[in-house]
Parts: sequence; C-alpha cells; structure tokens
Amino acid sequence: MNRDLVLVRRGTYYDSVTLMRISRALTEMPGVSAAMVAMATDLNLSVIRDLGFPAPEAGPGDLLIALRAAAPESAVAEADRLLSTFQQPREPAGQPPLTTRSAIRSAVPPPDLVLVSVPGEHAFAEAQDAVQAGLPVMIFSDGVPLEQERRLKELAEAKDVLVMGPDCGTAAIGGVGLGFANVLAPGPVGVVAASGTGAQQVTCLLDWAGTGVSHILGVGGRDLSAEVGGLSTLRALRMLDDDPATELIVLISKPPAPEVARAVQEVGLRTRMVRALLREGAPDLTEATEQALGALRRPVPEWPAWPAWSGRRARHKAIKGIYSGGTLSTEAALVAGQGDFVDYGDDAYTRGRAHPMIDPTLRVEALSRADETDVVLMDVVLGHGADPDPAASLAHAVARTPATVVIALIGTEGDPQDLHRQAAAFREAGAAVFTSNAQAARHARSLL
Repeated sequence: MNRDLVLVRRGTYYDSVTLMRISRALTEMPGVSAAMVAMATDLNLSVIRDLGFPAPEAGPGDLLIALRAAAPESAVAEADRLLSTFQQPREPAGQPPLTTRSAIRSAVPPPDLVLVSVPGEHAFAEAQDAVQAGLPVMIFSDGVPLEQERRLKELAEAKDVLVMGPDCGTAAIGGVGLGFANVLAPGPVGVVAASGTGAQQVTCLLDWAGTGVSHILGVGGRDLSAEVGGLSTLRALRMLDDDPATELIVLISKPPAPEVARAVQEVGLRTRMVRALLREGAPDLTEATEQALGALRRPVPEWPAWPAWSGRRARHKAIKGIYSGGTLSTEAALVAGQGDFVDYGDDAYTRGRAHPMIDPTLRVEALSRADETDVVLMDVVLGHGADPDPAASLAHAVARTPATVVIALIGTEGDPQDLHRQAAAFREAGAAVFTSNAQAARHARSLL
C-alpha cells in the first residue's frame, strides 16, 4: 500500500532543471507512483496540491520532496543521493553578491555577457542591471511582459548593447554555446534567430554539409512583432555585418510584422543575407539552408535519413504532431498541409515542469494515446542542455504505440548524445528517422 511523504528542506536551493531530472528518476523507481522534488514556489505548491499531497508551510527558498510510494523512505534516500551529485559549490568567505548589479561590480575578471534564467516576473530587473552596466544579456526566461521587453530593448539601444530574448533558448558566441546548443564547427555563417529550434535545424544541416557557424544570436520569438519592432534583430544584423568572420547571414523567424519586415529589408547590409521566414509559399528551413550553401558556392549533400525497418501496414488517416520546438512544429504543419500539431515547448505546457527537450513525460503520454490509423510526427533535439539520452526515455514509447512514428532528429555528429546511436535506437523501435524536419513532414504526408 502506498504512503504519502512530504518533506521540506529549509533554505536549500537547486536549479529547476536539476530538480525536474531528479523527480523523473524517482518516478521511474519500482513502487513509486508519484514524485516531485521542487522549490516551494507558489506554482509548485499548487502542483503538489493537484497531485493530492498536503501542501506544507514553505517558501520559494525551501526545497520540497513529495513522494507517494510503498516505501517512501527508500525513495527519500535515493533523492538525497541524487541531490548530492548536484551539490551546489560553496561560496567563498564573505557575503556573496545578492543582485546582478553587485555581481557585475565584484566579478574578477569582468564579465563579457550576462545570462538571465529566473522566473519571468523577476527577469526584467536582472536584465536591466546588465544593460545599464553596458553588457549584452541573454534572457533564457519566458513569461516576461511584452512592455518590459520593449523597454529593455529601448534601453539597450541607448547603451549600444544586444538583448537576446526573452525566451531565447539558443545562442552561440564565438563558438561558445548558450542554452540548448549543438556542437558546431566554426565557419562563415552568422545566424540571427527568433527561434531556438529553427536555428538548431539550420545550423545542424550546415554542419552536415561541412559548413560552420560564426555566431548564433537569438532575439526572442516576439522581437519581430509590431510591439517590439525588431530592435534586437536589427542590432544583431548590424553586429554580424561588422564581423569579419561572417560571410553570410541567415535570418530565421516566423513572418515578421509588415513594418518590421520593411525595416529589416532596408537595414542596408554589406553581407549577403538569406531569409528563412516560415510562411505559406516560402522556403522551408531545409530549402533555406540549401540556398545558403548555394550562396557560398558549397555543395548540397543528401541529408541523412534512416528508414523504418519495416512499414506498418495500416490505413493511416491523420498526422499528429507532438513537438518540443515551436518553429519545428510550425514548419512541419506547413509542409504536411494537414494534421493536428501540438508544441509541448509552449509556455502553457512548461509551467511547473521542465522543457520537453529535457522531460519527455507529456510526449510519452501523447504516444500512448495514438492509434494505428495515426502517423505521429515528432522532433528529437540533441545537444548540450537537452536530454542526455532521449532514446532511453522515448524509444520504448515509440515501440509500444500502435501508430506509425516519423522522427526529425536535430543534431550533429559532435553532440554528446551520439546522433547515430540515437537514430539506430529509434529505428529499431520502429520509427523512420530524418535529419531534415521538412523531409520528415513530407514522409509523414506520403503515408496518408
């Protein structure tokens, strides 16, 4: 018989991604039916209550461990073991910095960039400290109010610095990856992206073609809206235009607001630019990559794909897209021309849980709901920051579903997950695997 156990560790902090991974590991233990290890924010306390646990008196600086298991004490011991492997480093003697501003002032050597990854309601103050100090900032946080984004980017214009984000999941500065980042060779292509997974798809295909990247500058999904006016996009384009290592710029986004599109068109760059703007009748991301290779007079390879071992004989009626990347989901829906597509990386699905590139739970559940008449189309994104072994989490669900599964595997041969091993595992589970999301979507459409 299961028992509930809820513990509070006062004044103990771990980052949310670490805690999500520990929660998942505990849930997979024999005899554990529910587990949550999280900071005691208001949101997480409400999640605890939704799971049927009593919510204790605790604050956002406290650690919660909630377990429903036949022997919860054993699960607590495993939680402690896992937490010890992520033990936070001890602060040096003296008072540690309490704000971004004080951290900037005390840092030796001085910082070159500030990365903000706090709840969205607190991100503006931290990013503003960075901008006022004259430093570029990457805002990984989502949920930042639109008017705050506009104010921050106007301040950045006055300070002559770049704001990447909010909700900037991917960037690379001089070969150093930030957020979700693939292992890429240096090269002549600079990328400005209002989409993290869109940038990953294009740069991974370029890597397959033997063409490297100078920088990836993420600007956030709302930057090209009328409300923000493309302030970060225009600055990023000018920065890459001044970069001697950048011979070609690729701009990746969903369609911008008309007035922003005109501003981008009139920015007056010396460097050639390829636009990868996802909309009806426009090139998909793979075609835009091929245009970039053509502009550099480099050959276009055959994009690697691994067909399924055997086709499942079924009368397929519908495509169901279960994506972790919003731009990849949008692209697949445009290419397929039909189907039901869900972006599980959207804010509506990530409140209180890790991004689906890390936590596969929602997509495993979606696979279990598919039937034999469905073609399930999904992405699996590799690289630093993503699930260290996505096949270990997803391949069993792919093998069990009665649906036919088509996977867009976004990654490079240098990524730590071993792309070829991932492809082999998913293919053995019965999926067809493509390195091009657009080709995966066309294959899914052909099965109907």
